[in-house]
Amino acid sequence: MASAYDDPVGTNHPPVVYVLRHGQTRWSVTGQHTGRTDVALTSGGEQQARRAGLILSRLRGTDVPPALVLASPRQRAQRTAELAGLAVDEVTEELAEWDYGDYEGLTTQEIREQVPLWTVWSHPIPNGESAEQVGKRATQLLDRVTSALATGDVILVGHGHFSRVLIAAWLGMSAPEGVRFGLDPAGITVLGTERGERQVVRSNIPPWPSGE
Repeated sequence: MASAYDDPVGTNHPPVVYVLRHGQTRWSVTGQHTGRTDVALTSGGEQQARRAGLILSRLRGTDVPPALVLASPRQRAQRTAELAGLAVDEVTEELAEWDYGDYEGLTTQEIREQVPLWTVWSHPIPNGESAEQVGKRATQLLDRVTSALATGDVILVGHGHFSRVLIAAWLGMSAPEGVRFGLDPAGITVLGTERGERQVVRSNIPPWPSGE
């Protein structure tokens, strides 16, 4: 039975954006908000990154190098890129995770002990970034990405919350709408176009083949 991996994205679409979230960390396991803290990948996260690289290769379906590969400065993103076999053209703070300010390292449950019903999408973050600021950063990054797409695929290696805002921004949606898009550790989302209209081509592809 054919799977999604048997139909490479690159053979049926113009150049696309591959959004790759870093692999598992000990804080992603516990649900702690991880912005600027430079947490390393777990051994499981490293394995996820290697598998994500294989999936990415199958999705692209070509040996032609991407036009642009960008990565967040955090080691979890750079290590993911390395293990996925990617040659990073630039490390940029534009791809950094949402700045969680005073909530860095806390879980949602812990934050809700102070602010009932709190979510990163709907409430302020003391001394951190607002949803509007993160959305503006995503839009600015997409301006660069759109220019690069004229010559080939773009691969962005970053984080969970920011990448979900980036997906929303690609579709012309506000930052809080990022809540509607899942992206698990080492998951891949493909952003492209159909007849000039932006779309999500594939969403949250796990770092292992179906059925494994």
